[in-house]
Amino acid sequence: MSTASAPVEIGRVALTVHDIDAVSAFYRTVIGLEPIAGGGNTQTLGAGGRALLELRADPAARASSPREAGLFHTAFLMPSRDHLGRWLRHVAEARVPLQGASDHLVSEAIYLADPEGNGIEVYVDRARADWPREGGKIKMTTDPIDLNSVAASATQPWSGAPDGMVVGHVHLQVGNVSEAEAFFTGDMGLDLVTHYPGAAFFSSGGYHHHFGANVWHSRGAGVRAQPATGLSDVELLADTAEYDRLSAGLGRGFSDPWGTSFTVTRKAL
Repeated sequence: MSTASAPVEIGRVALTVHDIDAVSAFYRTVIGLEPIAGGGNTQTLGAGGRALLELRADPAARASSPREAGLFHTAFLMPSRDHLGRWLRHVAEARVPLQGASDHLVSEAIYLADPEGNGIEVYVDRARADWPREGGKIKMTTDPIDLNSVAASATQPWSGAPDGMVVGHVHLQVGNVSEAEAFFTGDMGLDLVTHYPGAAFFSSGGYHHHFGANVWHSRGAGVRAQPATGLSDVELLADTAEYDRLSAGLGRGFSDPWGTSFTVTRKAL
């Protein structure tokens, strides 16, 4: 996994939901996550013992609009194309509705949403040495994907989220790309990887992106009114140097200009 050695990577994503039982069942049966901790109003799910998703029940929370800032998608990174092929066969056999699929040159990705409309990407990276570059920047596009080829790469049936699956990146909806760029490169100290019409992508350690920020549906959005369904928090796993830098500059918990919350955790040695 090309993101694993980055000084800062994604830990777990927290979502506020109305029906925690239905949403939890979806992530367990469709994405293959396993219960890690909790029950009742808070549930933590993951893979291989690593927490990837935290669900927080709040039936009274305001239902977020698809046109406001917040989550575009949580992206689950498979450890191999074989595993992505197994998962694709699984959702095809279960007749799970998909929203799209793309070849991004650096990765192959499949898109869907959970029962409350939270976006999901399930993807696999190509080898870092094969990521194309243009003008000194990593080049990403949105091209058609050969789903038959992905499915044919499966060597055995799907048996749940594999050990080694992680949240590779989180794509956000923001109100202004320039403001997002100032936040991610200035306040957080991430690298600007590339621009895309209406979007920018940021990373740590040379990854193609740990965060995307777009205005495709949310241009001009302001700070989200809370409590609301959708994205509650993104955990950043940081090595010692980055943990110390972020904690000193921003604190262990901070928010972007639209109220999206981030929590910094020191990576386990």
